[in-house]
Amino acid sequence: MILLAAPEPVAPVASGGVLLAAALASIALIVILITYVKLHPFLALLLGGVAVGVLAGRNVMDVITSFGEGFGATATSVGLLIALGAMFAKLLSDSGGADQIVDTIVGRSSVRTLPWAMALVGAIIGLPMFFEIGLVLLMPVIYLVARRAQVSLITVGIPTLAGLSAMHGLVPPHPGPLAAIDALQADLGTTLALGVLVAIPVIVVSGPLFGKLAGRWVVVDAPHTFDATPVTNPEGETRRPSFGVTLFSVLLPLVLMLAKAIVDIVINDPENNVQQVFDVIGYPLVALTIAVLVAMFTLGRGSGMDRRQIAKTVEMSLPPIAGIVLIVAAGGGFKQSLIDTGIGTQLADWAQGSGVSAILLAWVLAVLIRLATGSATVATITASSLVVDLVANMPAAEVSLVVLAVGAGSVFFSHVNDAGFWLVKEYFGLDVGQTIKSWSLMETVLSVSGLVFVLALSMVI
Repeated sequence: MILLAAPEPVAPVASGGVLLAAALASIALIVILITYVKLHPFLALLLGGVAVGVLAGRNVMDVITSFGEGFGATATSVGLLIALGAMFAKLLSDSGGADQIVDTIVGRSSVRTLPWAMALVGAIIGLPMFFEIGLVLLMPVIYLVARRAQVSLITVGIPTLAGLSAMHGLVPPHPGPLAAIDALQADLGTTLALGVLVAIPVIVVSGPLFGKLAGRWVVVDAPHTFDATPVTNPEGETRRPSFGVTLFSVLLPLVLMLAKAIVDIVINDPENNVQQVFDVIGYPLVALTIAVLVAMFTLGRGSGMDRRQIAKTVEMSLPPIAGIVLIVAAGGGFKQSLIDTGIGTQLADWAQGSGVSAILLAWVLAVLIRLATGSATVATITASSLVVDLVANMPAAEVSLVVLAVGAGSVFFSHVNDAGFWLVKEYFGLDVGQTIKSWSLMETVLSVSGLVFVLALSMVI
């Protein structure tokens, strides 16, 4: 997710009980409208966003303004990334690059080991890449692997999502962990090392192991969103870009963003010309734009496409994701409506007086704010800011563990107020119930296992 400035504290407009009831009622309304009334998720989220503000006692126009701001911010950040990622994904698919990756994975993995291979792919791609970008880039690969192996899309999709999500929540240079590191003055190197150490068993538990169960609960075939259009070169032949060229194209935005993070750490001078250059080319929107332009040559021309065919591929990538962009942006609007009622702040205040350990308290705070707002970044920023005083005199390693606890809590049970929930639902072709039984439960397993492994590390460090 794109890191935005921490929201200003919101004074609750009603009592804590009323705010909690308003949040629960609005979430229930969205689920009922989608599952029983069969209303489009975009409209359901719009009505839910208005309902939560009105039930919490806010002025209707203020509620509408809040929803519009959240919608616009999400469309600007995540929406643009989805569009660019769809262009790249379609180029990857039509050029045969996705087939090349699938052949390599399937050729070296049995049906039994495929979920493990996909979890590794998700973790590697997710290390420096934002969750949304990684998901969009890997969707054609996930589709093809599921088809070739003749297994449920969930069986190979959940391990991939686990790899992406674990890295997003636990490991810098993702925005959530970086925000917590900055707020708690944790050591970046220590947090990075411990984050990877925790992420490995977390991915195993929430990815291949849980994915095996989820694949039995939710059996779905791969949708046809990114089906390849056969392309022939002027000689009437078809060819694929090489595996090396394909891998370079896929990893290019990853490398650009990682290079920015490294340069920012090593140089650490915003006035330095080199850092300024990397800050631009490593910005997610710029990095993915560069990747799309490069892919037109490496994947498009590399597979024998001419300019007309490349333009057609890019054009055909956008209509299938128009609805996804609207739904995800509406999820952002609903999230902002919740934030502006003050429910997240109210829940954090309740949890802060519980008297539990710093690690457990940090996790609980992040969980409550995540459930209330749907934003992992907001949960991380708010929860870490509330435990600053508790970690003031802790050793560096323990502070890093608190950072990881916040990160683990921030991904707990993604549901209807999370833009990521709708992104997964639409790309995987699921209904709300199936999304909860697969994606939402996977995020919960990831979050709880993350807390368990952090607590285990705290006993030996």
